[in-house]
Amino acid sequence: MRYEATLHLVSRLPSRRPAPALPSRLDALFGELAACTGAAEALSVEDEIWRAWMYDGREEAEEALDRAAADIAARRYDIAETRLARLLRERPGWAEAWNKLATLYYLTERDDEAVAAIGRTLALEPRHFGALAALGEILRAQGEAEPARLAFAMALRFNPHLEAVRESVRALAGGR
Repeated sequence: MRYEATLHLVSRLPSRRPAPALPSRLDALFGELAACTGAAEALSVEDEIWRAWMYDGREEAEEALDRAAADIAARRYDIAETRLARLLRERPGWAEAWNKLATLYYLTERDDEAVAAIGRTLALEPRHFGALAALGEILRAQGEAEPARLAFAMALRFNPHLEAVRESVRALAGGR
């Protein structure tokens, strides 16, 4: 099966601990996210999680990641890729930098590289619901329904408020 190593990692995510370098407040934020009852409250906590993922502690590294994200948004993919490659050489343990690289690869239709970068993201931050949702979409587009369901289920396990992921699950169930 394609992406066997990444899918094996996904199946073991609930038993994995996040990398020690991640902000410790993420544990509390994930607890809050699970307890949220309203969409607005959940979105607020989700935003806090994304901010924590973007945190590195080194201002120049955070600026580089922000610039890479802006480059991706502006479709300056070559510049973003160069920036991210440089950043990851310096900060290989930064899960969100790997996730941004996965996003870039996904947007440039380089699925194999995207899945590899998602694997690196999840090895560092097993709760990364954004990376899991992206993996699910890649697998769904390739006609891999069962592995896509696994990725989506894990994304929802860590963030039960992802309505787009629920829609993807419903689409898979309906054969769409």
